[in-house]
Amino acid sequence: MDIKNSRVVLTGAAGGMGQILARELHRRGAQLALVDANAEALLPLSTELDGSHAVAGNLSTAAGCQSVADQCRDLLGGIDMLINLAGLNSFTAYEDESPEKIELMMQVNLLAPMWLSRALLPAMQEQNRGHLVNVGSIFGSIGFAYFTTYSATKFGLRGFSEALRRELADTSIKVSYIAPRAVKTPMNSDLIMRMGEATKMHMDEPDAVVGKIIAVIESDKKDTYFGFPESLFVRVNGLLPRLVDGALAAQNRIARTFAKGA
Repeated sequence: MDIKNSRVVLTGAAGGMGQILARELHRRGAQLALVDANAEALLPLSTELDGSHAVAGNLSTAAGCQSVADQCRDLLGGIDMLINLAGLNSFTAYEDESPEKIELMMQVNLLAPMWLSRALLPAMQEQNRGHLVNVGSIFGSIGFAYFTTYSATKFGLRGFSEALRRELADTSIKVSYIAPRAVKTPMNSDLIMRMGEATKMHMDEPDAVVGKIIAVIESDKKDTYFGFPESLFVRVNGLLPRLVDGALAAQNRIARTFAKGA
């Protein structure tokens, strides 16, 4: 889809990668509704990006997502593109994960994209044009130990994207699923960064990832996986998951010392 003059809703806009993506979309001429729960960080960004709209909202409930969708639609006069970037991460042994954190991550990482897509889809269907862009993760194809909840949410987002794309195949509405590997953003805690260094985890700079996201949007690609060898592991894991079990075993043992604080 041509970004210039497109009416774009971007969630997670105040985050580390969100701000970079917002600036790039603005530079390319998009009309932006910037969505984030952090109003304090969101307002300066919307002021910087002249003509954009700040929409502070709670994406952890269906009602909150409906309110955000209604505000964005009214502010932009319609919607051409929804980019679901907002997300939460957690690095811990699953027995230590709180039920509250599990629920919140499911709501923000998986249900919010589903709720927002449901709220904005009728307008796209009416104009028979639109693009739903779901930013997932390599963790949505390879379940990584100690990122169990996060992986589960991204597996769900990938399945949602695939099913909805097939449902909309006879329309002009596109659905893209984008899966970066780990990115150097504040969402990854110092503990994750230290674990990543110990396990030699590959991590990309957010500017490079944003450039690739823009390329996917402009080319209307359906599924894109960033990073090698992780993108190859996605294919291997789909065919021979037990082989990947063994390949990750040593890394998982190192990760556990960080996850359990040993």
